[in-house]
Amino acid sequence: MKSPPTHVFFKHKSMLLRLLIFILGICSINRTNLCCDQPFATPISSSSSTPSSFSVIQSSLKQLNIEGYFSFKNFDHAAKDFGNRYHFLPSAVLYPKSVSDISSTIKHVFDMGVTTDLTVAARGHGHSLEGQAQAYQGVVINMESLRAPAMRFHTGNQELPFVDVSAGELWINILHESLKLGLTPKSWTDYLHLTVGGTLSNAGISGQAFKHGPQINNVYQLEVVTGKGEVITCSEEKNADLFYGVLGGLGQFGIITRARIALEPAPKKVKWIRVLYSDFSTFSYDQEHLISSENSFDYIEGFVIINRTGLLNNWRSTFNPKDPLLAKEFSSEGKVLYCLEVAKYFNPEETTKTDQNVDVLLSKLNYIQSTLFQSEVSYVDFLNRVHVSEMKLQEKGLWDIPHPWLNLLIPKSKIHDFAREVFGKILTDTSHGPILIYPVNKSKWRKGTSVVTPEEDVMYLIAFLSSAMPSSTGKDGVEYILNKNKKILNFCRKAHIGMKQYLPHYTTQEDWKGHFGPQWETFKRRKSTYDPLAILAPGQRIFRRASGVQQQ
Repeated sequence: MKSPPTHVFFKHKSMLLRLLIFILGICSINRTNLCCDQPFATPISSSSSTPSSFSVIQSSLKQLNIEGYFSFKNFDHAAKDFGNRYHFLPSAVLYPKSVSDISSTIKHVFDMGVTTDLTVAARGHGHSLEGQAQAYQGVVINMESLRAPAMRFHTGNQELPFVDVSAGELWINILHESLKLGLTPKSWTDYLHLTVGGTLSNAGISGQAFKHGPQINNVYQLEVVTGKGEVITCSEEKNADLFYGVLGGLGQFGIITRARIALEPAPKKVKWIRVLYSDFSTFSYDQEHLISSENSFDYIEGFVIINRTGLLNNWRSTFNPKDPLLAKEFSSEGKVLYCLEVAKYFNPEETTKTDQNVDVLLSKLNYIQSTLFQSEVSYVDFLNRVHVSEMKLQEKGLWDIPHPWLNLLIPKSKIHDFAREVFGKILTDTSHGPILIYPVNKSKWRKGTSVVTPEEDVMYLIAFLSSAMPSSTGKDGVEYILNKNKKILNFCRKAHIGMKQYLPHYTTQEDWKGHFGPQWETFKRRKSTYDPLAILAPGQRIFRRASGVQQQ
C-alpha cells in the first residue's frame, strides 16, 4: 500500500476540485467496489507501511478539533480480537468523548474522497473473530471510550420502559444499572462483556431469542454516524431504511453511537436445569416442543457432548443431581450426548409455584431420567455465567488464544441430516470447546433487517466454539480445527442444507452475494446511500474502499 498523497489534496481547496473528487468517489464505488468479485488482499504484516504514509495521516488527523484524542502509537490491542488469528495494525486509534468526535473523524475521511484509501472501523470490547473490527493502516475507533451521556432510564410508561445507552456501553453494566430500578433488558447474548453497538450490528442471540427474538428485536431507536459523517436518529417510524439496515448490518452503513433498549420487570432468582439425551431426534423434538409452547421456560439452549469423560461429575460444582445414586452410575465416555439446558425465572415469593411449574414442564420431556441436574442461582449470576468461566481460563492463560469459531443457522427441515453427518461422522473426537445447539422461532425476529437467516420458520443456531493451542500441529491446533470447519461447510453446500452463517466471514464479494441472496441488492443499495466511499468496517471484506490510490 502506497502512501496516500493527502498533502496534494490540502493544497487545492477549491469547491470544484472537492466536487470532482466526490463524484469520482461515487463512480468508483458504484463501478468497482460494488462489482468486484476478486478475493480481498490480506496484508501479511504492517511492515509495508512507510513512515511517510503514517506521518501524512497523523498530520491530517491532528488538525481535527475533537474532545477526545488520537493515539498514533502503542495500539497493538487494536490489531487483535477474540479470534486471535488476524492482526492488522491501524494508523491511528480514536478515543472519542463525544459522538461529534466520531462524526468529525468520518466526515474528514469522507471529504478526502479518493485521494486516500483510509478506512474506519468501530471496535467494541474486541470480540470479533476474524478481524472484522480491524482497519489495516486505517483508523480504529475505541467505542468503549464513548460513555457520555450516561445511561438514562425512562420508566414513566410501565408497559414500555426503556433505557438510552451509549453504543460503547457493556451489556453487563446495563444489567447492573437496570436492576437498581427492578428492570432488565429482555434478550441477551451468552456473554455480557460485549458492547451494545457490537451485538446490534450482528443480531445478539441467546437462549431468550425463542421468546423475545434476538437483541435487534428489542431496540426502539438508534443514533448512527453514517459513512459520510452524518449523525442520524432512526427508528421504525423515522429514517426506517437506515434503522433496519444498521441492525445486523455488520457495521456497513454507519457506526451505532446510541441505542434505546426495551426493558421489562426483572426477576431475582433462576431455576437452572440440565438434562441429557442419547437420541438426537428425541432431543430436538423436546426442544421444538418447548419453544412452541405458551407455558415454557424463559431460556432454552442445548449443547452436544462428544466422548466426554466424567461429565456429570463435572456438573456437581454448579448443579445438584435429583438422584445422586443414579447419576453416579451414568457414563458419558465414548458417547455422543445432547444436553438440554433450560431456566425458569422467578421471585422468592413464587418459589413453590415455580417448582410445580418446572415439574410439569419436565414431566413432558423424554430425557434420560438419571441425568436431571438442577441449580438455583441469582438472576445476575445466571446471566453472567460465562464470565466465571472466562476468569478461570484467564488464570490458566487459556483465554487469549486462537478461537476458530463457526456459527451456523440451520433450517429445521435439514437439522437431522446435519446432525447425522456432522455429529456422527465429521466430529468423531472430543470437541475443543462447547458445541451449542438450539432452535429459535423466526416469527419472533424483526423483518427487514440486514440479518440473513434460512427461509424456514424454525431454525437452529449451531455454534462450534473451539479453542486452539497456538503452537500445536495436532488435533487441538488451529489448522486441524479449521479443516473440520471446512468439512462442515462443504457438507452443507453439497447437501443443499440451506445454511446461513451467523457472524459470517467470506473473502470474495461473490461469496457475500451468495450469503445475502435476494437481500444483496438492498444491502448494496444501502451501502451506496450511507457509505458511498466504503470507508466503514473494512474488516468485513464486503466492499472495497473507493480510492484513486494504487494498492500493492
